[in-house]
Parts: sequence; structure tokens; C-alpha cells
Amino acid sequence: MTMMSEFRQFAMKGNVVDLAVGVIIGGAFGKIVDSLVQDIIMPPIGRLFGGLDFANYYIPLNNQAMNLTLVEAKKAGAVLAYGNFLTILLNFIILAFIIFQMIRLMNKLRRAEEAPAVAAAPTPEDVLLLREIRDSLKK
Repeated sequence: MTMMSEFRQFAMKGNVVDLAVGVIIGGAFGKIVDSLVQDIIMPPIGRLFGGLDFANYYIPLNNQAMNLTLVEAKKAGAVLAYGNFLTILLNFIILAFIIFQMIRLMNKLRRAEEAPAVAAAPTPEDVLLLREIRDSLKK
């Protein structure tokens, strides 16, 4: 078998295709969560803290002025951009929580599917005969 035919056989397996679809959907979902955090969640939190934009929170490391935006401060030298880190951390926490809930739901559905009602095991014939003998001796 040539290397190209082996690769084609590998690439066409169901797991590889499923993985590719999962990566594409995951990338799109990550963008949705990123927009949710930056456009919906962070503005009210910033307003709650006095109208500040978390993305512009930084600590200057090269004696830059604190009144610069993050982009301007980065042009002037190194900065510790902890506001951007907090935003990305919040993205991760939301994404991890949503994935956890999805897996939890899938596991619950899988358990319900795997656990059919347990039917009573049929009684062996010798046990039935012994019960009949016991009942007839009682009479």
C-alpha cells in the first residue's frame, strides 16, 4: 500500500471527519463566547467599576504614563496587561462551564439509554417444583 493510499484511508475514517467537524464548530463557538464576554458581560462590569475598560488595565514596566491606552503604552515599552488577561480568563471559564454542562447532559442521556428496566429473572424450573412440593405438603 502506498503512503498516499494509507493516508486517504486514515483521513476518511469516521473519527477523523468527526474530529474535523468538532474543531470547526469549536472555533466558531469560541468566537461566540469571546463576543459574549467582550461585548455583553465586560461593559456592564466596567461600568460598575466606574466606566473603565478592562482591556486597558495594565502596569507599565518602562515608566510609561498611566493615562495611555494599552496600545499606546505597548508602543512605548513593555507592559503587564492584566486587564486583557482577566478578559481572556473569563472567556475560558465561561467556555469550560458550557462544555462541562454539555458533557454532563450527554452523560445523563447516555446513562438513561444504557439502563433499561431490569426485568425479574425467570425462576428456574427446579425452584418452581420445590415450591409446589412445599405448598402441597402444607395442605
